[in-house]
Amino acid sequence: MSIIGQNIPHDSAKGHVTGESVFIDDMPFAKNELMVDFLGSPFAHAELISVDTSEAEKIDGIIGLFTYKDLNGINKFGPIIQDEHLLVEHLATFIGEPIVVIAGENKQAIEKAKKAIKLNMKELEPIFSIDEAIKKEQFIGIPRTIKTGDVESAFKTSEHVLEGTFIIGGQEQFYLESQASLAYPGENNSLVIHCSTQHPSEIVQVAASILGLNQNQVICITKRMGGGFGGKESQACHYAVMAGLVALKTKRPARIILTKDVDMQVTGKRHPFQNNYKVGFDSNGQINALKVDLFSNGGAAADLSTSILERAMLHSDSAYYIPNMEVHGKICRTNLPPNTAFRGFGGPQGTLNTENIIEEIANYLKKDSYEIRRLNCYGIDERNVTHYGKVFYNNVLPEIFDELHKKSDYKERFDSIKEFNSNSKTHLKGISLSPVKFGISFTTKFLNQGSALVNIYLDGSVQVSTGGTEMGQGLNTKIRQIVADEFSIDYENIRIMDTSTEKNNNTSPTAASSGTDINGSAAVLACTAIRDRLADFAAQHFSSPEEGIVKSKNNIVFKDNYVFDDRKPHKKISFKDLIPLAYRERVNLGERAFYQTPGVDFNRETGKGNPFLYFTNGAAVSEVLIDKFTGELKILRADILIDIGQSINLGIDRGQVIGGFIQGAGWLTSEELKYTDKGYLLSHSPTTYKIPNITDMPDIFNVEFFKNEENTVNVKKSKAVGEPPLLLGISVWTAVKHDLSFVSKNRVTLNTPATNEEIVMRIAEFE
Repeated sequence: MSIIGQNIPHDSAKGHVTGESVFIDDMPFAKNELMVDFLGSPFAHAELISVDTSEAEKIDGIIGLFTYKDLNGINKFGPIIQDEHLLVEHLATFIGEPIVVIAGENKQAIEKAKKAIKLNMKELEPIFSIDEAIKKEQFIGIPRTIKTGDVESAFKTSEHVLEGTFIIGGQEQFYLESQASLAYPGENNSLVIHCSTQHPSEIVQVAASILGLNQNQVICITKRMGGGFGGKESQACHYAVMAGLVALKTKRPARIILTKDVDMQVTGKRHPFQNNYKVGFDSNGQINALKVDLFSNGGAAADLSTSILERAMLHSDSAYYIPNMEVHGKICRTNLPPNTAFRGFGGPQGTLNTENIIEEIANYLKKDSYEIRRLNCYGIDERNVTHYGKVFYNNVLPEIFDELHKKSDYKERFDSIKEFNSNSKTHLKGISLSPVKFGISFTTKFLNQGSALVNIYLDGSVQVSTGGTEMGQGLNTKIRQIVADEFSIDYENIRIMDTSTEKNNNTSPTAASSGTDINGSAAVLACTAIRDRLADFAAQHFSSPEEGIVKSKNNIVFKDNYVFDDRKPHKKISFKDLIPLAYRERVNLGERAFYQTPGVDFNRETGKGNPFLYFTNGAAVSEVLIDKFTGELKILRADILIDIGQSINLGIDRGQVIGGFIQGAGWLTSEELKYTDKGYLLSHSPTTYKIPNITDMPDIFNVEFFKNEENTVNVKKSKAVGEPPLLLGISVWTAVKHDLSFVSKNRVTLNTPATNEEIVMRIAEFE
């Protein structure tokens, strides 16, 4: 039985539970190690006139105070557009933007120094909302458009037209381990930075640029993260470079660990969106035309906003064929921390906007929204081309719709909910089935590459190094399974090494749900090369001219820890015993392989092309209960059916599906970012920011995998399962909207998140 598909426990599960897993702040302190922190801007928008550190320098235990003047390189960086400063030079653009890096012997000295530093600043008028940014024409990057067909002509022939504005809130990543880095100085101005990051190569690139080093002088090592969710794709750089700056200047190890409060205040979130839409459709609910203007709140700098907006635009079809479609996108510049990657990377915002439109159409026509969704769903052999020109191959969405509709008893429950709501004076119920069609690949072509180093040792054990990073999602466990399967040896004989830029250089971030796809595929290529050499050696070993067995590596079989010639299967040699024999004959037992995702090429100028290798598809049915007087929301039941191809690890994939669904539901129902009118984040701790807990789980929760082994384009016929499940949580929000349709005589307007307060306010408006 192949190890692929087995429920192998996460390789760090025991370590996490027992506390043995080592994170950055668990690494032993060196006797001369320094603590690093920073003083940030107290204003969201202000001119920095002067900085006086003279009093802070006198504090016992303070070793160094550094401003932008102490940087040896370029104080400007950004993953796409270089518009961000590590340290403020003349203009502060959000509260907490770092101005002075502080190095001290202890926390007490650093806190005293923060109070002693004198900042002379002139406060300027800030921008916080999308509306303000639009009014003042404050944008990041250039406007984007993706379109197909003739939208304006289609509106003229549509039986019905609806227009509206939809507001989507942001979300905090809320990883358990805050931003953390530990830098060690070496000879000749070299640095080794241990960092909790999804993108070690970017740490190297940015640190070298800002600190005035060559990239070969910087090594970044990532053992694991205590969560990432996108928040450590680009924004770990800031703090890693601060630690590197101190280490380089003082020649002492330097560690920076943000508190949860500070982390939440100064790091970017999921992008809030404000979308204007116009949709044309017939009396059956068939969509003929859709025009959408997407406005995202990018914050003070570009970060990854342009790519995030692009994915939102690419997912604005959700799961539906729309013959005439026009999507425009703009990023608004505001005085909030630069917003950044978050699980789904814009896809959830684009999809949610269209799912809201589907609910609007259903409400307008007095139909079940499931009927509208099923009617507009992408087809198999026709109606199967997206608005950006990609043919939707291997489409199983119609089957998923039908199977889940039946298995979840949707029709019976829908009818019973109508009856319940007609009789209940205190509560309302709602139900909704929403789909997901999530494109897998980086939409930026050059990021779709990766490498892996596989080394076999003389005892038959194997080390694997890739550019992928482990943040709890089970990447290391899956790659161990892939390598074990390639050599047909025990899983326990495979060890995944810490991710290090000196082993795999110029790597892409572990993001876009492609960690296993890219790094697992690279590992397969490395294993294939080694196995081919071993097969050639084994063919010589098993050849027997007197028995008529001539050398043929095509007859060599690796199976269940043994190697043999299938013409003489009784003469076996263990993999463990074969390795030293091969070594003595100077067979290369190591390989570094490179993988590039095939067929991915999207033209941003034309808005056409193939930005994805494939789609992960699925659907969820959610049933909710609302207290009409308090707005309290309860998820009564959730049914999920998702196509992830052939699962590499059923247990890990199931965990990803459940976790993604709950995180998506949290984004849309309880996780609210609250700011003062000065731009200070009020909800910056577990006591003020409401993430889902165990009581928010559905009472009945069914998760099933749709059987589909036709995804031959990806490693081991698997499909990505990191981001797509988050979009299944949309069904909770659309169920709330369905719920409210029972108390509204007109259109149901509902923003996100649908908190208790939001729900109560809407009910009050309707009644």
